[in-house]
Amino acid sequence: MGEVYRARDSRLNRDVAVKILSSTFARDPERLRRFQQEAQAIAALNHPNILGVHDFGQHDGSLYMVTELLEGETLRERLSLESAAGPHGNGVCRARRARPSKRRTYKGIVHRDLKPENIFVTHDGRVKILDFGLAKLARLGGTVTSDSETVGLQTEPGILMGTVGYMSPNR
Repeated sequence: MGEVYRARDSRLNRDVAVKILSSTFARDPERLRRFQQEAQAIAALNHPNILGVHDFGQHDGSLYMVTELLEGETLRERLSLESAAGPHGNGVCRARRARPSKRRTYKGIVHRDLKPENIFVTHDGRVKILDFGLAKLARLGGTVTSDSETVGLQTEPGILMGTVGYMSPNR
């Protein structure tokens, strides 16, 4: 939905990533809502294995999200170089561990598009989950089920959200 740039936060003297919603999507109210929902979902999670968000806003008509800068590669890129994801699976599991059952989620958020392209492995081996653009959020937090009322991104019954090859068979 957007482009990501490396930038310098001059106030805090650190490098950050800035994701800007592309102009193509900036005119679509649903995409604007989804981009804002992504920022809110990431900010609500605050977990060492989930991308950290520092700021969200609008400048000259463009929405942006400022996140921690990650250096490394996606799990998909890493898998093309390695034979197994074993060393990185623990980080993904830690980020998802708060799910006591398949019907509950961490802080009422379901990612809905967890795949190797949305899992990042930093140069020092840390694992981060990215891209909450299709996340499902419970209206007031808490438990999310397939029938839960969601915030922002409304879907219709029978509409698939996510990447088919990585969807749960009981969706």
